[in-house]
Amino acid sequence: MVDTFLSNNASPKVSIIIPCYNQGHFLKDALASLAECDSTLFEIIIVNDGSTDEFTNSYLSLLQRDGMHVIFQENKGLPVARNVAIKAAKGEYILPLDSDNKIRGQYLTEAISILDNDSNTVVVYGNAAFFGEREGVWTVGEYNLQKLMLDNYIDACAVMRKSVVLEVGMYDEKGIGGWEDWDLWLRISFAGYKFKYIDKVLFDYRVINSSMSKQLVGNFEKRNRYLKYINEKYPDKMGHDWVNGLFVTRFKKSPLKFLVKLFIKTYFPKYYDKLLRQNKIITGL
Repeated sequence: MVDTFLSNNASPKVSIIIPCYNQGHFLKDALASLAECDSTLFEIIIVNDGSTDEFTNSYLSLLQRDGMHVIFQENKGLPVARNVAIKAAKGEYILPLDSDNKIRGQYLTEAISILDNDSNTVVVYGNAAFFGEREGVWTVGEYNLQKLMLDNYIDACAVMRKSVVLEVGMYDEKGIGGWEDWDLWLRISFAGYKFKYIDKVLFDYRVINSSMSKQLVGNFEKRNRYLKYINEKYPDKMGHDWVNGLFVTRFKKSPLKFLVKLFIKTYFPKYYDKLLRQNKIITGL
């Protein structure tokens, strides 16, 4: 299977960058999924981010010996590993692929077509199918800056224009574990570039209960610290306190009406939309 990728195009259209830390057993699935893509379009760059797992190190050494581009470094974290790969990338576009995920065959061709035909579009993303410890489809939705400023909803597995990623400074290496994707999307957005959403399943997202993102969910200390960092990094753009303050103010004015409206919006969205069309309630909470 490795031979499939060893043509090593002199000028690949897309550089697929794969950081790997002790996940060699999943990496095989990620590489197998790439066999479904047009091999003339891409190169693969794997960064071994200081793995301590014997199988992972042996497997990556084998891939390197067989001709695959594998970079070995001390453990420096996911954003550093991605940045190292981006600097080494030859492609016009880049696609970060986590070592435990997989992509679908049409992802590259559809994203390349969009990026080639619109120079102001910088990020192309789509939906994902969950596998592992969860099933179903993650329908991401159209790009909306206001929504993005409240929370990240776009996964790292997106095809990006490399020149703009370099222009905005690549991934933040300060250690905001799991939120460096959001930070990059914000910088690209604030620079005035466009995102394009493809309403199709374009990659497969492995759900592992022990993953970094899962562990972050219940860690309020880290979440608060990371959010404070993001807000202070973009003081003229971000302001979650203003959003919280708006809801508190409206709740204080009429607690019962606020709760009733929230209840209807949550459990009877069609009726809520009907009330809006009839101008019987005001948009928003």
